[in-house]
Amino acid sequence: MNGAQGSHSLAFRVMRLCRPSFQVDSPLRLDPVDLVAGEDIFDDPVAARQLPRLLEAQLSDESDSDPSYSSRFLLHDSSDAMGLTGLLVLPQAFGAIYLGETFCSYISVNNSSDFEVRDVIIKAEIQTERQRILLLDSSKSPVETIRAGGRYDFIVEHDVKELGSHTLVCTALYNDGDGERKYLPQFFKFMVANPLSVRTKVRVVKESTFLEACIENHTKSNLLMDQVDFEPSPNWNAVIINADEHHSELKSTTREVFKPPILVRSGGGIHNFLYQLKFSTHGSSPRKVEGSNILGKLQLTWRTNMGEPGRLQTQQILGSPIIRKELELHVVEMPDVIRLERPFTLHMRLTTQIERELGPFEVWMSQNGSDEEKVVMVNGLQTMVIPRVEPHGSTDFHLNLIATKPGVQRIAGIKVFDTREKKSYDHPLPDLEIYVDLE
Repeated sequence: MNGAQGSHSLAFRVMRLCRPSFQVDSPLRLDPVDLVAGEDIFDDPVAARQLPRLLEAQLSDESDSDPSYSSRFLLHDSSDAMGLTGLLVLPQAFGAIYLGETFCSYISVNNSSDFEVRDVIIKAEIQTERQRILLLDSSKSPVETIRAGGRYDFIVEHDVKELGSHTLVCTALYNDGDGERKYLPQFFKFMVANPLSVRTKVRVVKESTFLEACIENHTKSNLLMDQVDFEPSPNWNAVIINADEHHSELKSTTREVFKPPILVRSGGGIHNFLYQLKFSTHGSSPRKVEGSNILGKLQLTWRTNMGEPGRLQTQQILGSPIIRKELELHVVEMPDVIRLERPFTLHMRLTTQIERELGPFEVWMSQNGSDEEKVVMVNGLQTMVIPRVEPHGSTDFHLNLIATKPGVQRIAGIKVFDTREKKSYDHPLPDLEIYVDLE
């Protein structure tokens, strides 16, 4: 068995299979009017009417005598200036290969000798810095013969998931015309680049988390983004915020049927996406999600100018760690109209977030500051007693309040005290704004 040394009857020929490109021929095209008249020719109405007729007659005579040569530099149509000939060009080299694309190659094993080769075992694999992926192995069913001057063709595909240097390794083990067993390896190297970059920013506003994703195109062709979806982790709900939500109902219906792709221009073009996330604990215990800061990941799909598809998935996007409070206080219901110096009631809910029983509790409103500064205060009994609450349980109660000033006012200073553990919860409820009406 010989190695790669010496002459071989077989040789591999590799062509990358991808969408063809337009043939662009950019000669210097001109309008015949510019040869005989200046820009001010059309200022004279008489000359402007006569000149096109004379030039048309002259060009028609020349085109009849030699239509393929004499008028080759003339603009017959405004689209001629683009230089598109209407022809497509097959790939002449591997070209730029990007992460997320499918590398597809047409491989031909040629027998350039004058003899037939037999029992050909062909293997093709992709080698990266981390792994080796087998694409084709004909060991179990070798090619019986390849005649002199003949060839054996096949196609391999590989989803590109790694950056950096890649090597397509093609090997053939065969019997040549003399019956000698030979081994032929051939290597085809190419680089995989990153087609785009994704930069993210996370902002927390009250109970909502906002995720901004900026996508930048690093390729030499435009990218048409078919899909930019955020897949939240199980404890999050996500909604995309679009700037064109005010469009007409007709356009909205059309967009549901056909979603137009988003253009991200070549050479550094960018597009921004904004998502609103809200945390949800249904389906999992609060203890399991405590400290978790995984928001989710982005799923991107696109096509190039010629329709070449690509797909990428980002790594997990991280936000601020989730810190669960032992106790939370929420407003379940409040009056639609709150009038000045008229009592009103807040329907409150106290929820525990730990594995043990808490309470009983005392609830009151802090009296820090002067009386004039305290606009909303408790009406009636100043301290409420709430019974014990089961682990991860809740209890409802009503808090009677009264407002002493009109306008937008703030309810603040509600405190909860655990009488058994002698522990005070100073900020169980975020500050709440209300509008106090005069009448």
